[in-house]
Amino acid sequence: MTESLEARIRDAGLRVTGQRLAVLEALEGLPHSDADTVHRRVAPALPGFSLQATYVVLNALTAAGLLRRIEPAGSPALYERRIGDNHHHVVCTGCGAVEDVDCVHGAAPCLTPSSTGGFAVSSAEVTFWGLCPACQSQSAAGFPAEHTKPEMS
Repeated sequence: MTESLEARIRDAGLRVTGQRLAVLEALEGLPHSDADTVHRRVAPALPGFSLQATYVVLNALTAAGLLRRIEPAGSPALYERRIGDNHHHVVCTGCGAVEDVDCVHGAAPCLTPSSTGGFAVSSAEVTFWGLCPACQSQSAAGFPAEHTKPEMS
């Protein structure tokens, strides 16, 4: 897998570094992670790799098209490696869990704007909100759903 990641980094016009490889590898197993989560995952293997450096790497990989950054309302920016397709997200209003939703079909929600104000629209982001199965179970059992994203390890 490392050789494939190295080739993707080079093909994107970036220099291959241990930090970039570590961040991409971390996001393979932790999609929809924020910078803090990524940093906690890679820092033990990279002494001296700061949180600020994590942000720099995430921004470079996103700008190069190797990562997608999503920003659900009320959440820090989240990063994922699934790029180049038309997928959306569903976010739990209880715990903040995020899952992918493949391409939206049909008339609702409306993906054709009534007016673009002269913009040449290249993409649309749709975020669905609701309770994940775990929070639904808690709610049905009479426990309020937590309002924090679960810790990822």
